[in-house]
Formats: sequence, structure tokens, C-alpha cells
Amino acid sequence: MLKPSLNELEKLAKDKHNENKKYFDKLKKRTPKNLDYVMQDLHDAEFKKTDCLECANCCKTTGPLFTSADIERISKHFRQKPQQFINQYLRVDEDNDYVLQSVPCTFLDNDNKCFIYDVRPKACREFPHTDRKKFQQISNLTLKNVAICPAAFNIVEKMKEKLPL
Repeated sequence: MLKPSLNELEKLAKDKHNENKKYFDKLKKRTPKNLDYVMQDLHDAEFKKTDCLECANCCKTTGPLFTSADIERISKHFRQKPQQFINQYLRVDEDNDYVLQSVPCTFLDNDNKCFIYDVRPKACREFPHTDRKKFQQISNLTLKNVAICPAAFNIVEKMKEKLPL
């Protein structure tokens, strides 16, 4: 299996974009009954050999959405009122969601560790979402994530082998 470098990843993802988009369109029309099981297996296998701390590209290039539960939990961790946390770290984006004021992530350390790992947002805990139930429903998100996450790229490539449509 490929282990694309971050430099190669964006180009590889761009080259495969149309192929992946067609694949995901077919997947939505003809979803295999075992899709969630296959995706869980592919996800688990990939993350047995992937160390996110070597990369952290997700934290360096994108920011998560912060739910109200995330804001409550993280502000409590900082011993702040939720509004103080929002004012200090977040902004409202064009979709009316709370996101980081800037990327790379404010909570990312020099060694790619997260300062708030134990209380990190749900979006961070679940990234790259390749083990999500009803995986076919998040194909647009997955198309974006293969350009950000080498593991997501590998999982989608394996998925196309395992579940040819």
C-alpha cells in the first residue's frame, strides 16, 4: 500500500478525485449491506500502522467544528466560562458553526501533540470519519479528507479494491 508523503498526497488526491467521486456516487445508489463492517475493518487495519503524531496534517491545515458540548467541556477544562472560551479561541463561520479563529490549531504542540487531547472536540476524536456508520452519507467529507489525511487516502484506495462497484 502507498504511504504518500504530505507533498504527494494533495496531488494524488487531486488525480483520484474524479474516480473517487464516481465511486462514491455509485456507492450511494448501490450500498453494499456489509459496508459499515468493511469500513470498520479497513479503518482499524490502517490505524494499527498509522501514527497520527508523525503527521498531524489535519491539525495543521483544517479546523474542527465545535459543538456546544465541546465548548462546555473544553471551557470547563480551562476553568473558563463558555463565552470566554468562544471569545478567546473561536469564530462563527459562513455555515454559522463555531470554528477555530485560525489554523494551524491553537492547541497543537511543536511535537504534534494536542494540549487538550482528553477533552478535544468530537470532530477531532472522530477524524477522518472512515469508521462512521452509514459511511456512504459522508462521501463529500471523505473526498476532502483524502487530500488531508494519508490514512484516509489509503482506506479509500483499499475500499475500492475490497468493494468494487
